[in-house]
Amino acid sequence: MSTIKTADGTQIYFKDWGKGKPVLFSHGWPLDADMWDNQLNFLAENGYRVIAFDRRGFGRSDQPWTGYDYDTFASDINELITSLDLQKVTLVGFSMGGGDVARYINNYGTARVDGLVLLGAVTPAFGKSDDFPQGVDQSVFAGILAGLRQDRAQFISDFAVPFYGTNAGQTVSEGVLTQTLNIALLASLKGTLDCVKAFSTTDFRPDMAKIDVPALVIHGSNDQVVPFESTGKLAAEMITGAQLKVYDNAPHGFAVTHSDQLNANLLAFLKSL
Repeated sequence: MSTIKTADGTQIYFKDWGKGKPVLFSHGWPLDADMWDNQLNFLAENGYRVIAFDRRGFGRSDQPWTGYDYDTFASDINELITSLDLQKVTLVGFSMGGGDVARYINNYGTARVDGLVLLGAVTPAFGKSDDFPQGVDQSVFAGILAGLRQDRAQFISDFAVPFYGTNAGQTVSEGVLTQTLNIALLASLKGTLDCVKAFSTTDFRPDMAKIDVPALVIHGSNDQVVPFESTGKLAAEMITGAQLKVYDNAPHGFAVTHSDQLNANLLAFLKSL
């Protein structure tokens, strides 16, 4: 397997397909790089080099006991970009992965970056706080943590309903649901729990101000997991010159339900850079 070893000794798995300008994908919770296979294959067939990694604690990467915070996630991305000597890379982050790539830009700049794509991302903030009252109430995240501790497999199986919007007119196959559960159960329970705390409490508003490359924000209008009004809409307003695309009635997991539309939008954005 292709891996790098980070400064704290954690092995990070990645897949690296195709040739051309590089595009780096950061996955959502509680998934891994395999969530991107449709996009990776499509873009590689269209002349791009695509790299997707498993976040520490997830998929085929190591499962350390610590390090599940956004500065460490950004450091892991920096080490991967540096190790592969990626230049003029476009960063793509889905859900909690949007925070990874935004924090990378905040901490390491855009000398190696050509563009940024935020897909259903938790930026600029996800959880409710005193100075972000429009965020998701912290009781929701407490319920997620309790569900994971009690019966992680059943919780993730149930979570797929709002994730893919199958309670709101969307259809996904049994195979997709099985794969989603299988991927999620590969992850470290500790990492799965700690990431909930990370994405529910991290404020990315300062990171938004550091984004000085072309940006594309895509969000589903019927996202039941990461509400558009308090995340994607605000992120697009905060990033200078950002393009915003709202997929009508799309759920959080639109990389599956709207894969053809997403692939076309990603390709058009990459060609514009």
